[in-house]
Formats: sequence, C-alpha cells, structure tokens
Amino acid sequence: MPRLADPPRGVQPDIPLAPSTTLGVGGSARWFLRATSAEEVASAYAWCRDRDVAFTVIGGGSNLVVADSGIDGLVVQIAIGGIDISERGKTTVVRAGAGEVWDTVVAAATGRGAQGLECLSGIPGTVGGTPVQNVGAYGQEVADSISEVTVLDCDSGEMGSLRGSECAFGYRTSRFKAGDAGRFVVCGVTYELTDRQPTVTYPDLIRVLERQGIRAPAVADVRAAVLSIRRSKGMVVDATDPDTRSVGSFFMNPIVDASHHARMASAAGHAPGYSMADGRTKVPAAWLIERSGFSKGYGAGPAGLSSKHPLAIVNRGGATARDVVGLARHIQQQVADRFDVWLKPEPTFIGFGDDDLVRNLVRANVDSVD
Repeated sequence: MPRLADPPRGVQPDIPLAPSTTLGVGGSARWFLRATSAEEVASAYAWCRDRDVAFTVIGGGSNLVVADSGIDGLVVQIAIGGIDISERGKTTVVRAGAGEVWDTVVAAATGRGAQGLECLSGIPGTVGGTPVQNVGAYGQEVADSISEVTVLDCDSGEMGSLRGSECAFGYRTSRFKAGDAGRFVVCGVTYELTDRQPTVTYPDLIRVLERQGIRAPAVADVRAAVLSIRRSKGMVVDATDPDTRSVGSFFMNPIVDASHHARMASAAGHAPGYSMADGRTKVPAAWLIERSGFSKGYGAGPAGLSSKHPLAIVNRGGATARDVVGLARHIQQQVADRFDVWLKPEPTFIGFGDDDLVRNLVRANVDSVD
C-alpha cells in the first residue's frame, strides 16, 4: 500500500467499511478519517485535491452500499457533533452537527413539543444525510423544516451555507444527490419547527393512534406510534434483530399517473395508492414487490428479504455487496415485467465504478419500462 505524504491528522490505513454501515457489506477504505469538525473536513479535502487523491464522504452508513472491492483514496466519515435548540417566537430552531445521530435530534425536538420531525422518528443514520436524501416518512419530509444547510463547497474549497429553498428538494432527492452530487459536503443543518398540533395522514399511523384512543395526538404521541410501527417492520436498528441489518427501505415508492395506476389495478385486481397534490398516485413499493412474487423472508442465501418487511434487503450473515445488488436487480426486473414500473433504489452506492449491474440498478429518470 502506498504511503501518504504528510497525511491529515487522524488518518488510518486499510480500515474495513462494513462495520461503519448498517447493511454490513463491502471492502476497506485505503485510508480513513473520522472528522469531528468542519475544519478537519475542509483540511482533508484540500489535502486530497492537492495530491489527486480520491475523496469520499460517508455519514452514519445507514443508507449506503459499499463495493466488495472497497474504496481507493481517502474516506472521511463525518462525525461533527452538537445540538443547539432555541426559541424564536412560536418557532423552535434546531441546529445540529452533521454527525449527530438523527433520532437523538428528533427526540430532543419532540421532547420540547416542537412539531415537524416527529414522523421521522427511528430513522437510522446521522443529520448530514437528511438534506441529501430529503428524508421522509409518514407524510413528513425534512424539506418542510430545513431552513439552512452548512456545507463545504468542493468547487471553491470554502465553507458556506445554503437556504432550504436553494437545496432543490424532491421526493427522496436534493441538489446534493442529483445536480450537484459530489460538490458539497454537509457539515450542519438548521431546522425550523412549529408549535402546531401534528397532522397525521397515513392510515397505518392513524390506526395505531386510534387503537390507543388518541384522536388529537401530541408530537410525543406521534413519535411513540411511529417508533412502534417501525420496530414491528424491523426498521429501527437493533443489534439483536438480524432483520435490521439493512439499509431500511431499499426502493422508493414509485409515483405514477392515473392511467398507469389503472393498469396496475387491472394487472393485480386492485392497486393501493396515496393521492398526490398533482393528481398522480404514490404506490407502495412493498406491495409491488410482494405482488411480483417476493414475500417477506424471501431468499435462501446470505442476502434476502426481511421477515418483517419486503422492502428491506437484509444481510443474514456473510453477504457480499454483490449478493445484495444482485437480489435488488432481480426484484427490480420482476416488478418491471409485471407492472411496467422501474423501482428506483434509495441507498447510495460507492466504489462500484462502471459496474454494469449497479449502473442498470440505479439508472436515472426511468419510471416506466417501454
């Protein structure tokens, strides 16, 4: 292994990346740095730029698939901590370092009665991933509450900030993931929350609350209900539960127009969906997967579907990234053949280069199959 000349302080050679992910697959980083400040991130980036060393950033590893061959260059894990909560009139302002555990931030905000993050309880990972993915669940997205994102701009090498309106948020995407992928490193996020009563729209969540006799829930009620649902589906990371050794939901719920939704219903007898403001319908990817022949617990190998939820591909022990990607691609093709819709993967894939299997899996801007 080549030596680093004057490496940034704290750099370690040949560090396995699988333990830094919830899926637990993938090879090693040639060099690895756990950065606890924005200054460390900027210094590491400048060092890589000046020496033509590849620079890769990871966070909590909960939405990440690492190639079996590992990552050449320097992998920087963002571990910038800190939570500051203040009041501005009826607005609660939450500032958090990108390395803070996401659910710790949600718990702190909901503990003060602030509304805006409660439906996002239990989602694994760190704060830095929330604007990148526009994290959302049960009718709530961080796009609704993010007011500012502190970033390192790799084009200029300078620290700066972006308003929420400048982040080009969309369904499970943003400028950090799409148009400007690789340009910015998220170092901190500011959320603005309200004192309004939560609005609950998702049937699963409504049912849980109604069973408890709660019809006008407080944010604490919603958080507790969301955590209960997520645990029942193996979507809260638990070292004792092998069904949580995953990236969570592997595929996004596709959004289709009325005619496409009608064709799905015709093919299956009926098709569930959630009506969007633009007249289109969001169809549960889990339903599409099950109706395409993949039940909970599918697969006999080291990679299979969770026994609790068909949308989670799990590492049962000894799985490789290739096992996971191969299963995902198989599911994707079967759903496309049955329902003429191309499921888009949620996680980020790093280290795969021009791998054909991954390139086909993540091909962009495909909703239906011609």
